[in-house]
Amino acid sequence: MKKIVLGYDDTDPSRRALERTAELAEAFGAEVIVTSVAPIVASIGRSAGALDPTDPPAKHAEELSHARAFLDGKGIGGDYQPAVGRPADTIVELANERGADLIVVGTRELGLIERLLGQSVSDAVAHHAHCDVLIVH
Repeated sequence: MKKIVLGYDDTDPSRRALERTAELAEAFGAEVIVTSVAPIVASIGRSAGALDPTDPPAKHAEELSHARAFLDGKGIGGDYQPAVGRPADTIVELANERGADLIVVGTRELGLIERLLGQSVSDAVAHHAHCDVLIVH
């Protein structure tokens, strides 16, 4: 295992995923790539869609700085990639571009409406990734 991509959003499950990523990176001497994705709202036509005003890119830059502080404290370097898009698609695309061996994401319990709308990033990553996926609860 040489490259690990972590999808990070500074929630409790995501922080546990960050801890697990650090453990794996230490054990395997793996490169860590951390991304936090500012989501877009539904697109119309050929547009990529507007940014979600309740979840702006600045918030995700701050999340990446929290991840950097944690990994730096463990003596683990990382590559920090802010992104804008559909979170699951963007995480999988980054993993493909970088040739990742593993994607790590946290998961949380979804409500009925979220499940019906298919809003689980971890489920979508698991179904579309071309490498192993570790879902941390």
